[in-house]
Amino acid sequence: MTNQTPATNEHPLDMIIFGGGGDLAARKLLPALYMAHTHCNLPADTRIFAIGRKDWTREDYLKNFMEQQSRSFIDAKAFDANSWDKFLALFDYVRVDVENPADFKRLAEAVRSGSQRVFYLSTSPELFTMICNNLDSAGIVDANSRVVLEKPLGHDLASARAINDDVGRHFKEEQIYRIDHYLGKETVQNLMVLRFGNAIFGPLWQAPYIKSVQITVSETVGVGSRAGFYDHTGALRDMVQNHLLQLLCIVAMEPPVSLDPDAVRDEKLKVLKSLRPMSVADIARDTVRGQYTTGAVGGEAVKGYLEEANVPADSRVETFVALRAHINNWRWANVPFFLRTGKRLQNRRSEIVIDFADLPFSIIPDGPRHYGNRLTITLQPEESIQLQMMAKEPGSGMYMQPVTLNLDLQQAMQQRRAEAYERLLIDVIRGRLTHFMRRDELEAAWTWVEPILNGWKELGDKPRGYTAGTFGPATLSALMARENLAWAKEN
Repeated sequence: MTNQTPATNEHPLDMIIFGGGGDLAARKLLPALYMAHTHCNLPADTRIFAIGRKDWTREDYLKNFMEQQSRSFIDAKAFDANSWDKFLALFDYVRVDVENPADFKRLAEAVRSGSQRVFYLSTSPELFTMICNNLDSAGIVDANSRVVLEKPLGHDLASARAINDDVGRHFKEEQIYRIDHYLGKETVQNLMVLRFGNAIFGPLWQAPYIKSVQITVSETVGVGSRAGFYDHTGALRDMVQNHLLQLLCIVAMEPPVSLDPDAVRDEKLKVLKSLRPMSVADIARDTVRGQYTTGAVGGEAVKGYLEEANVPADSRVETFVALRAHINNWRWANVPFFLRTGKRLQNRRSEIVIDFADLPFSIIPDGPRHYGNRLTITLQPEESIQLQMMAKEPGSGMYMQPVTLNLDLQQAMQQRRAEAYERLLIDVIRGRLTHFMRRDELEAAWTWVEPILNGWKELGDKPRGYTAGTFGPATLSALMARENLAWAKEN
């Protein structure tokens, strides 16, 4: 295992996880903290408090939850029994009913005086206000405290503002970490270096040299146990309002003056405010809603959305959305941005595709005249950056074919690549806000998204069915075909 000097903190660290017995904690947070601990990125005097409503003892939590549920989400190659035992020693369990202010006295007694307190709210957003009120009333919040808020932050603009107002009564803006795990992905962060650390891309990263941008986040899974939540949310709120718009911002933003958190977030905010508002006519023409029906994924038969448990038989919630967006500024004038995301699709894939403009004139008669260069940034399942170019085929004649320059980040850089949640949790502990959303960013995103939701209602729009295991509704292709474009081929 790694032998490094443990990270240091001015104050001892107390991390308090509300929802410590939940699905997100099991799958993401605890494995991420384990990896951070193993690689000495937690201060030596760290303590972690799991908060839940179950009447568990500490031993119950370690055995029933961490051992039986969370441990399996740690990569077997990274697991070490000795390190795991040391990790378990950091934990305590505190039973708290967040609706009962008296229960917070137990938490106040458990945390250490003068500690750096990180409150991770891995709960329903409806509970954020209540938790923050009760924490403050119990005297646990101070100037050194930080709070991490999981998405979705609100159901619309008004509810997002209400959450921000309520949390802001107890924490200053610089103490609030609105987490979007896509911003913790190595390739997303590398996009900043790709754009602003390489002279070759600078002059070309704008109209008319870029023809279109595609951002895709496709999933093979269905709604599963989240059906109750998802049927009140849908793909636009769950994915576009946060993940996809954040990716769009990083692609489209102007160079910040530095990597200072506010410098970066100021530029992302400008992009969100420059998104062209969509009229009802735009929404009817430039958005596609879908809902998966019975089909097969990976050779295995799966239910349609309406057959999932806890889904109303007449639900009109979209499990797929695609749309065309435009940014009203000089850099991106007339460049369409195509966004799509959905569940029960053929492949699990997240990628950004930059299609550069075609050649204005080709001197090679046997070559394609409308075949531009393409930059593909893949976020999952594997992280990679590929640049497609044209090259001559071997033999006589001047026949061209596309070839790919492949940047294999794992081979080029031998350092271990931390997962997104691990990287972002370390940022929280070290007080780095660059990769977290600021309040005005969140509200600007809702300002653009909310009219689309209202437009669907006004149009009486019903999601189009698509067979599970396909690429989405049949009308998806028409969204790009109107501009003689096509979605990037999925492998």
